Amino acid sequence: MVSGIVLAQYAVDDHTAEAYAMVSLVEQGWADQNDVARAFGCSSRTLRRHQRRFEDGGLQALGIDKGYPKGRRRLPQSCLHTVHSLKYAGHSNREIARRVGVDEKAVRKLLRRLGWKQPPAVQPPLPFVDSADLKPSASPSKASTQPLSQPSNDADPKLSAFSSSLEEPIPFTMDTDPADRRVDRFMAYMGFLDDAAPLFRCATHVPGAGVLLALPALVASGVFRCAREVYGSIGPAFYGLRTSVLALLLMALLRIKRPEGLKEHPPENLGRVLGLDRAPEVKTLRRKLTRLAAFGRAAQFSRALAQHRVAQRGAAMGFLYVDGHVRVYHGHRRVPKAHVARMRLSVPATSDYWVNDIAGDPLFVVTAEANAGLVKMLPVILEEVRALVGERRLTVVFDRGGYSPALFQKLVTDGFDILTYRKGRFPRVSKNRFSVHRATLDGRRVAYTLADQGVRLLGGKLRLRQVTRLSESGHQTPILTSRRDLPAVQVAFRMFERWRQENFFKYLREEYLIDALVDYTVVPDDPSREVPNPKRAALDRKLKEARAELARLQADYGTEALSNLESSRPTMRGFKIAKGKLAHAIRAAMKRIATLETNRATVPSRVPVKDVVEGQVVKLAPERKLLTSLLKMVAYQSESDLVQQVAPYYRRVEQEGRTLIQSALCGDADIKVTDRELQVAIAPLSSAHRTRALAALCDQLNRSRTVFPGSRLRLLYRMRPA
Repeated sequence: MVSGIVLAQYAVDDHTAEAYAMVSLVEQGWADQNDVARAFGCSSRTLRRHQRRFEDGGLQALGIDKGYPKGRRRLPQSCLHTVHSLKYAGHSNREIARRVGVDEKAVRKLLRRLGWKQPPAVQPPLPFVDSADLKPSASPSKASTQPLSQPSNDADPKLSAFSSSLEEPIPFTMDTDPADRRVDRFMAYMGFLDDAAPLFRCATHVPGAGVLLALPALVASGVFRCAREVYGSIGPAFYGLRTSVLALLLMALLRIKRPEGLKEHPPENLGRVLGLDRAPEVKTLRRKLTRLAAFGRAAQFSRALAQHRVAQRGAAMGFLYVDGHVRVYHGHRRVPKAHVARMRLSVPATSDYWVNDIAGDPLFVVTAEANAGLVKMLPVILEEVRALVGERRLTVVFDRGGYSPALFQKLVTDGFDILTYRKGRFPRVSKNRFSVHRATLDGRRVAYTLADQGVRLLGGKLRLRQVTRLSESGHQTPILTSRRDLPAVQVAFRMFERWRQENFFKYLREEYLIDALVDYTVVPDDPSREVPNPKRAALDRKLKEARAELARLQADYGTEALSNLESSRPTMRGFKIAKGKLAHAIRAAMKRIATLETNRATVPSRVPVKDVVEGQVVKLAPERKLLTSLLKMVAYQSESDLVQQVAPYYRRVEQEGRTLIQSALCGDADIKVTDRELQVAIAPLSSAHRTRALAALCDQLNRSRTVFPGSRLRLLYRMRPA
């Protein structure tokens, strides 16, 4: 079953149907090969064999018997010398299999058994190149790059956020055919090129070319500039830093949720969008992520992106929403557990804490050490916030997970205002103190039944303001804040706007697969980190059971005393004699509780994790996951910027804005290239009013005068005629 819906049903002994269920899970994208193979108790190699058979012969091919396929020719022993000679002569496995008359896999397995090794390759000679272009003393990042031309002064000042004033380095190229980049690949192999220059060719109906609409927003986000400043370069490569970052961003916007999803898309199609002959494949992109993670600068990259965002949207930083998101771990390693609210379970997981602005867009993300709670992480997060926004006063909005009066006092002393729900028991407010408050905030009309009063916490040391909302059912929701200048209706509105962040998490889980693990690599963790003592937890469980048993026995004893007939047992002594067994059980239960309490007092509540975990103490490697989360965050920000740009031209932008942008990004488009321009003709959408809104967005983006990263081509957008 998948999300409560039956995907397959079969008898236990029906191996054909079982194989088809395994293939369906992988082909439809519900799980990867390793997870499916582990769940069905087989190897991933078996699952790949099922997939290959299903592709070749359909459902009938899944029902073949085990063993070597009947009718397939085996490789005779007399051909061993022939195969080895052909391979040493430089022929491919496929050519050898064609000559011998067997399958390519048989040749590959035979060579592996023979222990054949590739002879050392001879370096091919360099093609004739002008010596001025290949000076050994000049690095490709300096000698072979040229600055971008500055945008002209007639650009729309309202779209300054969609323009970049920083000079983007332009890599050199020796290729003339955009469909054949062999020379540039060879130059990268020889170490003279650290990124491929984008070369486009004219084409019509390019699948997914609508994603080029996001380029102005991506350039304005500063992601390419920040990546270049933080990482510099990833070494000589055809798919360099800029190309790899751009590929990951466009993949996220095209809803290719992980590198393995590239298998379902022809690399030539995405390559046309990137200005290459073909996009990087799965293993190449994974290798680039591994190389970036080896720098260990994901946190620095996050800080640079956040600084750029704050510089662009400083007015949106008056209210910051902080909340944690738990990513469940399904591997076999022992990692710290966390409580997942949507599952109502404590499972192995990793906790990330996101900071969103007043519009619900993410600002940055922090991975918590050992699933630390919000009370512990808030000071760490706000130190980062203070470094980003300076000394201006901010209001931090969070849920009951961060409720701590001592923390409130520290945050207010540090110059922050708080806005959160009140937790625990509180005195109910009299109904005659409530009144209806109405206002128009952020273009919406709201009305709440509120009561406003002052409260004292920490024995009167901390004075806060409490705004209580009364619902139609009579339920009271108390809100605590240190802001005394805001109207009560705005306090309630900003608190309830915290659901924007919950919707953000839901959207990223479904559309960007933010919970997916990029890899299952683990790194050593601090063995002295303290965790709850499992022995004490076991004693607590036994003590709880013993107290429940004592309460039950005492209740039975009281019931017997209440129903005792004085005519049969007029004295208490007679009653005790008659109920001696029950009294003895009560005394035994009380003695057992005293013993358990004594034993628990000698057991520490927390112990080092090395005393609990057998073997090495590990945690999930955070770098690659944090890096991919940041790139998906930038993709989401760009999508939000496009929704904001199209809002004046689309009436239902609050309900369908993101759907409109997503449809445009995933649609096809025509590409036309000139000496100075890259013209993109977007395919019309499903209805005329949506197409008109998208046409207005194209006009807005054209005024930004954005240049494609790594080139001098100015992007021009228009709608393709129906």
